[in-house]
Amino acid sequence: MATCSHLDQVVLLEPAQPVAGCEECLRTGGRWVHLRMCQTCGQIGCCDSSPNRHASKHALEESHPILRSVEPGEHWSWCVIDEVAFELRPGA
Repeated sequence: MATCSHLDQVVLLEPAQPVAGCEECLRTGGRWVHLRMCQTCGQIGCCDSSPNRHASKHALEESHPILRSVEPGEHWSWCVIDEVAFELRPGA
C-alpha cells in the first residue's frame, strides 16, 4: 500500500472560512470544478478536473506536496509527489 512520505510538511488542516473559490481563477476570470487547499500554505486552487489545474500547479511549483479537498463533507488529501490519497482530520 502506497503512503505519503510528506506528512511532516502538513501545517494547515482547515481552510479559512469562507472559501470564495480558486484564488487564481478569481483573479483571471477562470472557472473551476472543485477546490483544493495547499496544506503547507493554505492557498486555495482548482482541482485537476478544472481547466487550469491551479492547485497542482501551485503544489509542484512551490514544492508544497499535499493538497486537501475543501468540498463540503470531504476530508481526503492528495500527495502530488507520491500520488497517493489519504484521510487526515484535525485532532486525529
